[in-house]
Amino acid sequence: MAEQPDEKAKARRLARAIASDISMYNEEKIVKSIEQDNFFDALKDKLDEGRELYRSRVSQDLYSKSNFFERAIVDVILKPKAHVRSKIW
Repeated sequence: MAEQPDEKAKARRLARAIASDISMYNEEKIVKSIEQDNFFDALKDKLDEGRELYRSRVSQDLYSKSNFFERAIVDVILKPKAHVRSKIW
C-alpha cells in the first residue's frame, strides 16, 4: 500500500509528541542519565514503551522504512539537553 502524502508528516508529529511526553515526565532521570552517560540504558523502558506506541499507530510499511521515532529521541529529548555536562559531548 502506498503512503499517503501526509502520512509521513503525521508520523513525524506523532513521534515528536511521544518523545516530548517522555521528556516532560522524565526530566530529572534524563538529565541524570546524560550526566552519567547511560541515557539509553536508564530510559530503556520508557523509550521501548514510546517506540511500541508509535509502531502501533503508524503503518507497518512506514515504520519499517523510516526512523522518525529514533530521530525524535535525538531532536526532542537529547538536543535540548546539550547544556548538561557530560562526557557524551
